[in-house]
Amino acid sequence: MRAPDFWAGPGDGGWRAWLLSPLSRLWTAVTRRRLARAQPFDCGIPVICIGNVTAGGTGKTPVAQAVARRLIARGLNPHFLSRGYGGSQAGPLRVGDGHDAAAVGDEPLLLAGVAPAWIARDRVAGARAIAAAGADVIIMDDGFQNPGLAKSLAVLVIDAGAGLGNGRVIPAGPLREPWADALGRADAVIINGTGNAPVPDNGAVPLLFGRVQPLQPRAFATRPVFAFAGIGRPAKFYDTLRAMGARIAGTRNFPDHHPYTVPEIEAVLAAAGAAGAVPVTTAKDAVRLPSALRDRVEVVDIAFVFEDEAALDRLLDQGLVDPVSKTP
Repeated sequence: MRAPDFWAGPGDGGWRAWLLSPLSRLWTAVTRRRLARAQPFDCGIPVICIGNVTAGGTGKTPVAQAVARRLIARGLNPHFLSRGYGGSQAGPLRVGDGHDAAAVGDEPLLLAGVAPAWIARDRVAGARAIAAAGADVIIMDDGFQNPGLAKSLAVLVIDAGAGLGNGRVIPAGPLREPWADALGRADAVIINGTGNAPVPDNGAVPLLFGRVQPLQPRAFATRPVFAFAGIGRPAKFYDTLRAMGARIAGTRNFPDHHPYTVPEIEAVLAAAGAAGAVPVTTAKDAVRLPSALRDRVEVVDIAFVFEDEAALDRLLDQGLVDPVSKTP
């Protein structure tokens, strides 16, 4: 689903947002009640949650990968826990080579390239399975609004270009809950990239900065490309290509997590051929391509880079504790 234009800032969304504001108040009340009634489960090992407060892409999966790499460099054995959005399997299930996006979702496949990844719609059951498998720490990709697990560290990722949009709660705006509510449960806020959106008030919560970088920054320099993406903000991917020096001959947008069909990709390949361009997409999209056509599309691999790794280490030190006893 494409986010409606009035969700974006600046401004409060105008008359459309005003008309939907009663539903936003209902959404907020239900969310607050669900969170207040929860009794989070302590799984016995630290749980680091990388989440967001807005609907749509903020870059939390690359951030989760970067956190895992940092923990691995420190000698730890992190495992990822994901709901497996878009996949048919309920879990708990460890993602393996035999799985595809239709079964486990696209993000778990990307995470599994860095550290062991599990999917579980029941996060408590997933955490039990991960703890039994011998992990030192769980990294939740998303789940900030899921109160089932006690979290040692809860981090919000904000896209610098989109910010908090019009600042309103779904359906009047992009927020999953009021910003003040989310900030009250957050241990840190990470700003991803650069942009014109104002940095949200972070109160006394640490604010970290970073950006997504292509692993091969000159791979598409001066090359004509036909870019397509089914992610939260396709325009951000196209900006990355331009920054790499690519000449964009055409683009095509698909819904976030879109399961590509053979006719759709054949149409993309035909459009690219007519433009004399190379078809290119994101790594997240690549795992959803039909296997027979995957080799005909080039991929931009990326990684999230923190501006201040010492600040990240201090934050992780805070999270590497038992979520209930708060002892190392």
